[in-house]
Amino acid sequence: MKPELSSDVPAQTIRCRYAIIGSGIAGLWTALHLPQQESVAIITKSTVRESSTQYAQGGIAVSLPPTDSPELHKQDTLEAGAGLCDEPAVEILTQEGPQVVEELISYGAVFDREDGHLAYGREAAHGISRIVHAHGDATGEEVERTAYEAVREAPNITIYQETAAAELLVVDGECVGVEAVGVPGGEVMRFIADVTLVATGGAGSLYKYSSNPPVATADGIALAYRAGAALEDVEFIQFHPTALADEGYPKFLISEAVRGEGGKLLNADGEEFMSRYHPRAELAPRDVVARAVYSEMLEADNNQVYLDFRPLGTQRMRERFPGILDELHQRGFTPEQQPVPITPVAHYMMGGIATDLHGQTDIGRLFACGECASYGVHGANRLASNSLLDGLVFGKRSAAAMAQTELLAAASEEQAVACKQNHIPAAPADLKPQIQQLMWKQVGIIRDGDSLARAQAQLAEWADQISASPGPALAELEAANMCQAGMLMAAAALHRTESRGAHYRTDFPDINGTWRKHVIVRRSPAGDLSISDRPVESNTTD
Repeated sequence: MKPELSSDVPAQTIRCRYAIIGSGIAGLWTALHLPQQESVAIITKSTVRESSTQYAQGGIAVSLPPTDSPELHKQDTLEAGAGLCDEPAVEILTQEGPQVVEELISYGAVFDREDGHLAYGREAAHGISRIVHAHGDATGEEVERTAYEAVREAPNITIYQETAAAELLVVDGECVGVEAVGVPGGEVMRFIADVTLVATGGAGSLYKYSSNPPVATADGIALAYRAGAALEDVEFIQFHPTALADEGYPKFLISEAVRGEGGKLLNADGEEFMSRYHPRAELAPRDVVARAVYSEMLEADNNQVYLDFRPLGTQRMRERFPGILDELHQRGFTPEQQPVPITPVAHYMMGGIATDLHGQTDIGRLFACGECASYGVHGANRLASNSLLDGLVFGKRSAAAMAQTELLAAASEEQAVACKQNHIPAAPADLKPQIQQLMWKQVGIIRDGDSLARAQAQLAEWADQISASPGPALAELEAANMCQAGMLMAAAALHRTESRGAHYRTDFPDINGTWRKHVIVRRSPAGDLSISDRPVESNTTD
Protein backbone atom coordinates (compact mmCIF):
# COMPACT_ATOMS: atom_id res chain seq x y z
CA MET A 1 0.00 0.00 0.00
CA LYS A 2 1.38 3.40 -0.97
CA PRO A 3 1.79 6.01 1.73
CA GLU A 4 -0.61 8.93 1.42
CA LEU A 5 0.61 11.95 -0.47
CA SER A 6 0.24 14.90 1.82
CA SER A 7 1.83 18.17 2.78
CA ASP A 8 -0.10 18.84 6.00
CA VAL A 9 2.81 17.81 8.23
CA PRO A 10 5.92 19.80 7.38
CA ALA A 11 9.06 17.74 7.76
CA GLN A 12 12.75 18.31 7.54
CA THR A 13 13.94 16.09 4.68
CA ILE A 14 17.40 14.54 4.78
CA ARG A 15 18.76 12.63 1.77
CA CYS A 16 21.37 9.95 2.37
CA ARG A 17 22.61 6.81 0.67
CA TYR A 18 22.17 4.66 3.80
CA ALA A 19 19.92 5.15 6.83
CA ILE A 20 20.76 3.07 9.92
CA ILE A 21 18.32 2.95 12.84
CA GLY A 22 20.19 2.13 16.04
CA SER A 23 23.64 2.82 17.48
CA GLY A 24 24.68 -0.45 19.14
CA ILE A 25 27.46 -2.56 17.71
CA ALA A 26 25.28 -3.87 14.86
CA GLY A 27 24.49 -0.38 13.59
CA LEU A 28 27.94 1.12 14.15
CA TRP A 29 29.84 -1.83 12.68
CA THR A 30 27.64 -1.88 9.61
CA ALA A 31 28.20 1.86 9.13
CA LEU A 32 31.97 1.40 9.32
CA HIS A 33 31.90 -1.17 6.51
CA LEU A 34 29.84 0.81 4.03
CA PRO A 35 31.65 2.66 1.21
CA GLN A 36 33.50 5.62 2.69
CA GLN A 37 32.58 7.93 -0.18
CA GLU A 38 28.81 7.50 0.39
CA SER A 39 26.66 9.22 3.01
CA VAL A 40 25.43 7.33 6.07
CA ALA A 41 22.87 8.61 8.61
CA ILE A 42 22.73 6.86 12.00
CA ILE A 43 19.44 7.54 13.76
CA THR A 44 19.26 6.85 17.51
CA LYS A 45 16.50 7.81 19.92
CA SER A 46 18.84 8.43 22.87
CA THR A 47 22.54 9.22 23.04
CA VAL A 48 24.70 7.27 20.64
CA ARG A 49 26.25 4.99 23.28
CA GLU A 50 23.01 4.15 25.10
CA SER A 51 22.39 0.61 23.87
CA SER A 52 22.46 -2.96 25.13
CA THR A 53 25.98 -3.28 23.70
CA GLN A 54 27.26 -0.77 26.24
CA TYR A 55 26.08 -2.96 29.14
CA ALA A 56 27.26 -6.36 27.89
CA GLN A 57 29.58 -7.90 30.49
CA GLY A 58 30.65 -11.42 29.67
CA GLY A 59 32.53 -11.09 26.39
CA ILE A 60 32.64 -12.35 22.81
CA ALA A 61 32.58 -16.07 22.03
CA VAL A 62 35.10 -16.81 19.30
CA SER A 63 37.25 -19.81 18.33
CA LEU A 64 40.63 -18.12 18.66
CA PRO A 65 42.21 -20.44 21.29
CA PRO A 66 44.61 -22.97 19.73
CA THR A 67 42.62 -25.87 21.22
CA ASP A 68 39.35 -24.54 19.75
CA SER A 69 37.87 -24.52 16.24
CA PRO A 70 34.86 -23.05 14.42
CA GLU A 71 33.42 -26.55 14.29
CA LEU A 72 33.49 -26.92 18.09
CA HIS A 73 31.97 -23.46 18.49
CA LYS A 74 29.31 -24.41 15.97
CA GLN A 75 28.42 -27.60 17.83
CA ASP A 76 28.00 -25.74 21.13
CA THR A 77 25.81 -23.14 19.40
CA LEU A 78 23.62 -25.81 17.79
CA GLU A 79 23.25 -27.70 21.06
CA ALA A 80 22.23 -24.58 22.97
CA GLY A 81 19.76 -23.68 20.21
CA ALA A 82 17.69 -26.79 20.97
CA GLY A 83 17.23 -27.90 17.36
CA LEU A 84 16.03 -24.56 16.02
CA CYS A 85 19.26 -23.05 14.66
CA ASP A 86 19.67 -22.81 10.91
CA GLU A 87 22.99 -24.57 10.43
CA PRO A 88 24.21 -22.43 7.49
CA ALA A 89 23.79 -19.30 9.64
CA VAL A 90 25.69 -20.86 12.53
CA GLU A 91 28.51 -21.85 10.20
CA ILE A 92 28.83 -18.25 9.03
CA LEU A 93 28.87 -16.96 12.62
CA THR A 94 31.55 -19.37 13.81
CA GLN A 95 33.67 -19.44 10.63
CA GLU A 96 33.79 -15.66 10.14
CA GLY A 97 33.96 -14.83 13.84
CA PRO A 98 37.75 -15.06 14.35
CA GLN A 99 38.55 -12.71 11.47
CA VAL A 100 36.00 -10.10 12.51
CA VAL A 101 37.23 -10.10 16.14
CA GLU A 102 40.79 -9.67 14.91
CA GLU A 103 39.52 -6.74 12.84
CA LEU A 104 37.89 -5.24 15.92
CA ILE A 105 41.24 -5.49 17.71
CA SER A 106 42.89 -3.72 14.77
CA TYR A 107 40.41 -0.86 15.30
CA GLY A 108 41.79 -0.49 18.81
CA ALA A 109 39.68 -2.75 21.03
CA VAL A 110 41.73 -3.81 24.05
CA PHE A 111 40.91 -7.25 25.44
CA ASP A 112 42.32 -8.79 28.60
CA ARG A 113 45.53 -10.74 28.29
CA GLU A 114 47.54 -13.22 30.35
CA ASP A 115 51.29 -13.54 29.72
CA GLY A 116 50.88 -11.46 26.59
CA HIS A 117 48.18 -13.67 25.07
CA LEU A 118 44.44 -13.16 24.93
CA ALA A 119 42.72 -14.42 28.08
CA TYR A 120 39.72 -16.68 27.54
CA GLY A 121 36.78 -17.19 29.89
CA ARG A 122 34.15 -19.91 29.91
CA GLU A 123 30.39 -19.55 30.21
CA ALA A 124 27.34 -21.79 30.28
CA ALA A 125 26.95 -24.43 27.54
CA HIS A 126 30.48 -23.84 26.16
CA GLY A 127 32.64 -26.94 26.00
CA ILE A 128 35.84 -24.89 26.09
CA SER A 129 37.12 -21.52 27.34
CA ARG A 130 36.73 -19.22 24.32
CA ILE A 131 35.26 -15.94 25.64
CA VAL A 132 37.45 -12.89 25.04
CA HIS A 133 36.69 -10.10 27.50
CA ALA A 134 37.75 -6.55 28.31
CA HIS A 135 38.51 -4.96 31.70
CA GLY A 136 37.29 -8.16 33.32
CA ASP A 137 33.57 -7.59 32.92
CA ALA A 138 33.16 -4.49 30.72
CA THR A 139 33.44 -6.00 27.24
CA GLY A 140 30.41 -4.27 25.78
CA GLU A 141 31.63 -0.87 26.88
CA GLU A 142 35.00 -1.48 25.20
CA VAL A 143 33.38 -2.74 22.00
CA GLU A 144 31.01 0.23 21.85
CA ARG A 145 33.85 2.67 22.58
CA THR A 146 35.98 1.24 19.80
CA ALA A 147 33.24 1.34 17.18
CA TYR A 148 31.97 4.76 18.22
CA GLU A 149 35.41 6.37 18.06
CA ALA A 150 35.91 4.98 14.55
CA VAL A 151 32.47 6.18 13.44
CA ARG A 152 33.08 9.62 14.91
CA GLU A 153 36.20 9.97 12.75
CA ALA A 154 34.42 8.92 9.54
CA PRO A 155 33.51 12.04 7.50
CA ASN A 156 30.71 10.28 5.59
CA ILE A 157 28.77 9.25 8.74
CA THR A 158 26.38 11.63 10.51
CA ILE A 159 24.80 10.66 13.82
CA TYR A 160 21.33 11.99 14.68
CA GLN A 161 20.96 11.61 18.43
CA GLU A 162 17.61 11.94 20.24
CA THR A 163 15.82 11.10 16.98
CA ALA A 164 13.23 8.32 17.25
CA ALA A 165 12.30 6.29 14.17
CA ALA A 166 8.50 6.29 13.92
CA GLU A 167 7.61 4.66 10.59
CA LEU A 168 9.40 3.02 7.70
CA LEU A 169 8.52 4.69 4.38
CA VAL A 170 7.43 2.05 1.87
CA VAL A 171 6.66 2.91 -1.75
CA ASP A 172 5.61 0.19 -4.23
CA GLY A 173 6.94 -2.57 -1.98
CA GLU A 174 10.33 -0.95 -1.34
CA CYS A 175 11.59 0.85 1.73
CA VAL A 176 12.69 4.33 0.73
CA GLY A 177 13.62 5.66 4.15
CA VAL A 178 12.24 6.39 7.58
CA GLU A 179 10.04 8.99 9.20
CA ALA A 180 11.42 10.06 12.57
CA VAL A 181 10.47 12.32 15.44
CA GLY A 182 12.83 14.61 17.31
CA VAL A 183 13.16 14.07 21.06
CA PRO A 184 11.88 15.92 22.98
CA GLY A 185 10.53 18.55 20.58
CA GLY A 186 8.41 16.28 18.40
CA GLU A 187 9.54 17.76 15.08
CA VAL A 188 9.09 15.39 12.12
CA MET A 189 12.23 14.38 10.19
CA ARG A 190 12.11 12.39 6.96
CA PHE A 191 15.20 10.45 5.95
CA ILE A 192 15.15 9.43 2.28
CA ALA A 193 17.59 6.60 1.68
CA ASP A 194 18.50 4.09 -1.02
CA VAL A 195 18.89 1.47 1.73
CA THR A 196 17.59 1.34 5.30
CA LEU A 197 18.96 -0.89 8.07
CA VAL A 198 17.03 -1.64 11.26
CA ALA A 199 19.45 -2.29 14.13
CA THR A 200 17.34 -1.26 17.10
CA GLY A 201 18.28 -3.99 19.57
CA GLY A 202 15.98 -6.10 21.69
CA ALA A 203 12.74 -6.16 23.64
CA GLY A 204 13.79 -6.56 27.27
CA SER A 205 11.95 -3.44 28.40
CA LEU A 206 8.64 -5.12 27.60
CA TYR A 207 9.15 -6.96 30.90
CA LYS A 208 8.88 -5.78 34.48
CA TYR A 209 12.30 -7.23 35.28
CA SER A 210 15.02 -6.85 32.66
CA SER A 211 18.76 -6.41 32.28
CA ASN A 212 18.27 -4.24 29.19
CA PRO A 213 18.47 -0.45 29.23
CA PRO A 214 15.09 1.33 29.05
CA VAL A 215 15.60 2.06 25.32
CA ALA A 216 15.07 -1.65 24.46
CA THR A 217 11.36 -1.33 23.64
CA ALA A 218 11.17 -3.59 20.55
CA ASP A 219 10.96 -0.59 18.21
CA GLY A 220 12.44 -2.46 15.25
CA ILE A 221 9.99 -5.33 15.62
CA ALA A 222 7.03 -2.93 15.57
CA LEU A 223 8.46 -0.84 12.71
CA ALA A 224 9.03 -3.90 10.53
CA TYR A 225 5.63 -5.42 11.32
CA ARG A 226 3.76 -2.24 10.41
CA ALA A 227 5.75 -2.07 7.16
CA GLY A 228 4.67 -5.61 6.27
CA ALA A 229 7.98 -7.45 6.83
CA ALA A 230 8.03 -11.02 8.15
CA LEU A 231 9.08 -11.66 11.75
CA GLU A 232 10.50 -14.96 12.96
CA ASP A 233 10.62 -16.77 16.32
CA VAL A 234 9.60 -13.75 18.42
CA GLU A 235 8.23 -16.12 21.09
CA PHE A 236 11.79 -16.91 22.17
CA ILE A 237 12.94 -14.49 24.88
CA GLN A 238 16.01 -15.46 26.83
CA PHE A 239 15.83 -14.84 30.56
CA HIS A 240 19.20 -14.33 32.20
CA PRO A 241 19.27 -16.30 35.45
CA THR A 242 21.43 -13.99 37.57
CA ALA A 243 20.55 -10.34 38.01
CA LEU A 244 20.88 -8.61 41.35
CA ALA A 245 17.61 -8.84 43.32
CA ASP A 246 17.68 -5.19 44.29
CA GLU A 247 15.62 -2.09 43.69
CA GLY A 248 15.77 -0.23 40.40
CA TYR A 249 15.25 -0.73 36.67
CA PRO A 250 16.96 -2.12 34.74
CA LYS A 251 18.22 -4.83 37.03
CA PHE A 252 22.00 -4.98 37.46
CA LEU A 253 23.22 -8.03 35.58
CA ILE A 254 25.75 -10.39 37.15
CA SER A 255 27.54 -12.10 34.28
CA GLU A 256 27.20 -15.85 34.03
CA ALA A 257 30.96 -15.83 33.65
CA VAL A 258 30.90 -15.75 37.47
CA ARG A 259 29.46 -19.28 37.33
CA GLY A 260 31.93 -20.15 34.59
CA GLU A 261 34.72 -19.28 37.03
CA GLY A 262 33.20 -21.43 39.78
CA GLY A 263 30.39 -19.44 41.40
CA LYS A 264 27.52 -21.51 42.85
CA LEU A 265 23.76 -20.99 43.01
CA LEU A 266 22.12 -21.52 46.40
CA ASN A 267 18.43 -21.70 47.30
CA ALA A 268 16.72 -20.02 50.25
CA ASP A 269 18.04 -22.78 52.55
CA GLY A 270 21.62 -22.23 51.40
CA GLU A 271 21.71 -25.47 49.39
CA GLU A 272 23.25 -25.95 45.95
CA PHE A 273 20.48 -27.06 43.62
CA MET A 274 21.57 -26.94 39.97
CA SER A 275 22.77 -30.56 39.85
CA ARG A 276 19.12 -31.59 40.39
CA TYR A 277 18.14 -29.86 37.15
CA HIS A 278 20.99 -30.60 34.72
CA PRO A 279 24.22 -32.66 34.65
CA ARG A 280 26.22 -29.52 33.83
CA ALA A 281 24.86 -27.85 36.97
CA GLU A 282 25.83 -24.15 36.95
CA LEU A 283 27.08 -24.47 33.36
CA ALA A 284 23.75 -25.69 31.99
CA PRO A 285 22.14 -23.68 29.14
CA ARG A 286 20.60 -20.39 30.20
CA ASP A 287 17.00 -21.50 29.77
CA VAL A 288 17.54 -24.43 32.12
CA VAL A 289 19.25 -22.29 34.75
CA ALA A 290 16.63 -19.54 34.55
CA ARG A 291 13.76 -22.01 35.01
CA ALA A 292 15.60 -23.73 37.85
CA VAL A 293 16.11 -20.42 39.65
CA TYR A 294 12.49 -19.43 39.06
CA SER A 295 11.23 -22.82 40.27
CA GLU A 296 13.30 -22.61 43.45
CA MET A 297 11.90 -19.13 44.10
CA LEU A 298 8.32 -20.39 43.65
CA GLU A 299 8.88 -23.46 45.83
CA ALA A 300 10.26 -21.36 48.69
CA ASP A 301 7.73 -18.56 48.12
CA ASN A 302 10.73 -16.25 47.99
CA ASN A 303 11.54 -13.58 45.40
CA GLN A 304 15.22 -14.47 45.22
CA VAL A 305 17.87 -17.16 45.40
CA TYR A 306 21.58 -16.57 45.90
CA LEU A 307 24.84 -16.54 43.96
CA ASP A 308 27.93 -17.47 45.94
CA PHE A 309 31.13 -15.84 44.66
CA ARG A 310 33.31 -17.27 47.42
CA PRO A 311 34.46 -20.44 45.57
CA LEU A 312 36.39 -18.11 43.22
CA GLY A 313 38.55 -16.68 45.98
CA THR A 314 38.92 -12.97 46.64
CA GLN A 315 41.89 -12.39 44.33
CA ARG A 316 40.23 -14.04 41.33
CA MET A 317 37.02 -12.12 41.98
CA ARG A 318 38.87 -8.82 41.89
CA GLU A 319 40.91 -9.71 38.80
CA ARG A 320 38.04 -11.05 36.73
CA PHE A 321 35.02 -9.03 37.87
CA PRO A 322 36.18 -5.62 39.11
CA GLY A 323 33.18 -3.74 37.72
CA ILE A 324 30.66 -6.16 39.20
CA LEU A 325 32.36 -6.07 42.59
CA ASP A 326 32.48 -2.27 42.62
CA GLU A 327 28.78 -2.05 41.80
CA LEU A 328 27.85 -4.62 44.44
CA HIS A 329 29.93 -2.82 47.06
CA GLN A 330 28.28 0.49 46.20
CA ARG A 331 24.90 -1.15 46.72
CA GLY A 332 25.88 -2.51 50.12
CA PHE A 333 26.68 -6.14 49.24
CA THR A 334 29.91 -7.96 50.13
CA PRO A 335 30.25 -11.02 47.86
CA GLU A 336 33.65 -11.81 49.39
CA GLN A 337 31.83 -12.64 52.63
CA GLN A 338 28.31 -13.81 51.80
CA PRO A 339 26.14 -14.90 48.84
CA VAL A 340 24.37 -12.21 46.83
CA PRO A 341 20.58 -12.31 46.18
CA ILE A 342 19.70 -12.81 42.52
CA THR A 343 16.63 -13.18 40.30
CA PRO A 344 16.07 -14.02 36.60
CA VAL A 345 15.37 -11.15 34.18
CA ALA A 346 14.40 -10.71 30.53
CA HIS A 347 17.67 -10.44 28.65
CA TYR A 348 17.70 -11.23 24.91
CA MET A 349 15.35 -11.84 21.98
CA MET A 350 16.44 -14.84 19.91
CA GLY A 351 14.03 -14.12 17.04
CA GLY A 352 13.28 -10.90 15.22
CA ILE A 353 12.90 -9.48 11.73
CA ALA A 354 13.36 -12.37 9.30
CA THR A 355 16.34 -11.89 6.97
CA ASP A 356 18.55 -13.86 4.65
CA LEU A 357 22.21 -14.47 5.47
CA HIS A 358 23.09 -10.95 4.29
CA GLY A 359 20.52 -9.14 6.42
CA GLN A 360 18.02 -8.58 3.58
CA THR A 361 14.38 -8.68 4.66
CA ASP A 362 11.50 -9.59 2.37
CA ILE A 363 10.90 -5.90 1.68
CA GLY A 364 13.12 -4.38 -0.98
CA ARG A 365 15.89 -2.05 0.25
CA LEU A 366 15.18 -2.95 3.89
CA PHE A 367 17.82 -4.76 5.95
CA ALA A 368 18.03 -5.77 9.61
CA CYS A 369 20.96 -6.70 11.83
CA GLY A 370 21.77 -7.54 15.43
CA GLU A 371 19.34 -8.51 18.16
CA CYS A 372 16.28 -7.22 16.31
CA ALA A 373 17.05 -9.51 13.34
CA SER A 374 16.69 -13.26 12.88
CA TYR A 375 18.92 -15.20 10.51
CA GLY A 376 18.20 -18.43 12.39
CA VAL A 377 21.55 -18.34 14.18
CA HIS A 378 20.42 -18.42 17.83
CA GLY A 379 17.62 -20.95 17.62
CA ALA A 380 15.52 -21.45 20.73
CA ASN A 381 18.23 -20.40 23.18
CA ARG A 382 21.25 -18.22 22.35
CA LEU A 383 24.64 -19.56 23.38
CA ALA A 384 26.25 -17.21 25.90
CA SER A 385 28.40 -14.42 24.41
CA ASN A 386 27.30 -15.04 20.82
CA SER A 387 25.38 -11.74 20.74
CA LEU A 388 28.22 -9.27 20.19
CA LEU A 389 29.70 -11.67 17.65
CA ASP A 390 26.34 -11.68 15.85
CA GLY A 391 26.40 -7.89 15.45
CA LEU A 392 29.98 -7.94 14.18
CA VAL A 393 29.69 -10.82 11.71
CA PHE A 394 26.29 -9.98 10.26
CA GLY A 395 26.89 -6.24 10.40
CA LYS A 396 29.83 -6.67 8.04
CA ARG A 397 27.83 -9.00 5.80
CA SER A 398 24.88 -6.60 5.73
CA ALA A 399 27.15 -3.73 4.73
CA ALA A 400 28.52 -5.70 1.78
CA ALA A 401 25.02 -6.45 0.50
CA MET A 402 23.73 -2.93 1.14
CA ALA A 403 26.59 -1.48 -0.89
CA GLN A 404 25.35 -3.41 -3.94
CA THR A 405 21.87 -1.87 -3.82
CA GLU A 406 21.07 0.45 -6.69
CA LEU A 407 20.09 4.10 -6.28
CA LEU A 408 16.43 4.97 -5.95
CA ALA A 409 14.69 5.75 -9.21
CA ALA A 410 13.88 9.44 -9.60
CA ALA A 411 10.13 8.76 -9.45
CA SER A 412 10.47 6.76 -6.24
CA GLU A 413 12.56 9.49 -4.64
CA GLU A 414 9.96 12.12 -5.55
CA GLN A 415 7.23 10.00 -3.97
CA ALA A 416 9.34 9.43 -0.87
CA VAL A 417 9.89 13.14 -0.38
CA ALA A 418 6.20 13.91 -0.81
CA CYS A 419 4.69 11.01 1.09
CA LYS A 420 3.27 10.87 4.55
CA GLN A 421 2.67 7.57 6.30
CA ASN A 422 -0.92 6.72 7.14
CA HIS A 423 -0.11 7.63 10.74
CA ILE A 424 2.66 7.76 13.28
CA PRO A 425 1.47 5.54 16.15
CA ALA A 426 1.12 6.82 19.67
CA ALA A 427 -0.34 5.16 22.75
CA PRO A 428 -0.92 6.45 26.29
CA ALA A 429 2.45 6.49 28.08
CA ASP A 430 0.88 5.01 31.22
CA LEU A 431 0.39 1.75 29.31
CA LYS A 432 4.12 0.96 29.61
CA PRO A 433 4.13 -0.35 33.22
CA GLN A 434 0.91 -2.28 32.56
CA ILE A 435 2.49 -3.97 29.53
CA GLN A 436 5.61 -4.82 31.53
CA GLN A 437 3.59 -6.40 34.35
CA LEU A 438 1.42 -8.41 31.95
CA MET A 439 4.38 -9.68 29.91
CA TRP A 440 6.29 -10.77 33.03
CA LYS A 441 3.35 -12.71 34.45
CA GLN A 442 1.77 -14.16 31.32
CA VAL A 443 4.46 -14.27 28.59
CA GLY A 444 7.41 -14.90 30.88
CA ILE A 445 9.72 -17.71 31.98
CA ILE A 446 6.94 -20.28 32.46
CA ARG A 447 3.84 -20.04 30.23
CA ASP A 448 0.54 -21.77 29.47
CA GLY A 449 -2.09 -21.45 26.77
CA ASP A 450 -4.73 -19.73 28.91
CA SER A 451 -2.33 -17.03 30.11
CA LEU A 452 -0.98 -16.46 26.62
CA ALA A 453 -4.48 -16.13 25.17
CA ARG A 454 -5.45 -13.63 27.86
CA ALA A 455 -2.27 -11.66 27.24
CA GLN A 456 -2.85 -11.55 23.50
CA ALA A 457 -6.44 -10.38 24.00
CA GLN A 458 -5.47 -7.68 26.48
CA LEU A 459 -2.66 -6.39 24.28
CA ALA A 460 -5.02 -6.34 21.30
CA GLU A 461 -7.47 -4.30 23.36
CA TRP A 462 -4.73 -1.86 24.31
CA ALA A 463 -3.64 -1.72 20.67
CA ASP A 464 -7.03 -0.23 19.89
CA GLN A 465 -5.90 2.79 21.92
CA ILE A 466 -3.07 3.46 19.47
CA SER A 467 -3.89 6.61 17.58
CA ALA A 468 -2.45 8.75 14.83
CA SER A 469 -0.19 11.57 15.90
CA PRO A 470 1.98 13.87 13.75
CA GLY A 471 4.69 14.08 16.39
CA PRO A 472 4.10 12.06 19.56
CA ALA A 473 6.25 12.18 22.66
CA LEU A 474 8.87 9.42 22.87
CA ALA A 475 7.06 7.62 25.70
CA GLU A 476 3.86 7.48 23.63
CA LEU A 477 5.71 6.10 20.60
CA GLU A 478 7.47 3.49 22.76
CA ALA A 479 4.18 2.45 24.38
CA ALA A 480 2.68 1.84 20.94
CA ASN A 481 5.69 -0.22 19.85
CA MET A 482 5.70 -2.23 23.08
CA CYS A 483 2.01 -2.99 22.76
CA GLN A 484 2.29 -4.19 19.17
CA ALA A 485 5.46 -6.21 19.76
CA GLY A 486 4.06 -7.79 22.93
CA MET A 487 0.91 -8.87 21.10
CA LEU A 488 3.02 -10.56 18.40
CA MET A 489 5.19 -12.32 20.98
CA ALA A 490 2.13 -13.65 22.83
CA ALA A 491 0.52 -14.79 19.57
CA ALA A 492 3.64 -16.66 18.45
CA ALA A 493 4.05 -18.28 21.88
CA LEU A 494 0.42 -19.41 21.82
CA HIS A 495 0.91 -20.83 18.32
CA ARG A 496 3.93 -22.95 19.32
CA THR A 497 2.37 -25.87 21.20
CA GLU A 498 5.55 -27.35 22.68
CA SER A 499 8.37 -26.44 25.04
CA ARG A 500 11.75 -25.76 23.44
CA GLY A 501 14.69 -23.73 24.70
CA ALA A 502 13.57 -20.49 26.28
CA HIS A 503 9.90 -21.14 25.40
CA TYR A 504 8.40 -23.30 28.16
CA ARG A 505 4.69 -24.14 28.40
CA THR A 506 3.30 -26.16 31.30
CA ASP A 507 0.44 -27.41 29.09
CA PHE A 508 2.94 -28.67 26.47
CA PRO A 509 6.03 -29.42 28.59
CA ASP A 510 8.01 -31.49 26.07
CA ILE A 511 9.85 -30.87 22.82
CA ASN A 512 7.71 -31.94 19.87
CA GLY A 513 9.66 -33.00 16.80
CA THR A 514 6.95 -31.74 14.47
CA TRP A 515 7.67 -28.22 15.78
CA ARG A 516 11.26 -28.18 14.55
CA LYS A 517 10.38 -25.16 12.49
CA HIS A 518 10.34 -21.39 12.72
CA VAL A 519 7.13 -19.49 13.48
CA ILE A 520 6.59 -16.57 11.08
CA VAL A 521 4.27 -13.68 11.94
CA ARG A 522 3.47 -10.76 9.68
CA ARG A 523 0.81 -8.20 8.91
CA SER A 524 -1.41 -9.25 6.03
CA PRO A 525 -2.29 -6.79 3.24
CA ALA A 526 -5.67 -6.40 4.97
CA GLY A 527 -3.93 -5.38 8.19
CA ASP A 528 -4.58 -8.61 10.12
CA LEU A 529 -2.05 -10.78 11.94
CA SER A 530 -0.93 -13.76 9.84
CA ILE A 531 0.96 -16.75 11.33
CA SER A 532 2.78 -19.46 9.36
CA ASP A 533 5.99 -21.48 9.71
CA ARG A 534 9.03 -22.67 7.80
CA PRO A 535 11.35 -25.65 8.37
CA VAL A 536 14.75 -25.33 10.01
CA GLU A 537 17.63 -25.33 7.52
CA SER A 538 20.27 -27.99 7.95
CA ASN A 539 23.41 -29.03 6.09
CA THR A 540 22.66 -32.67 6.84
CA THR A 541 19.70 -35.01 6.59
CA ASP A 542 18.06 -35.48 9.99
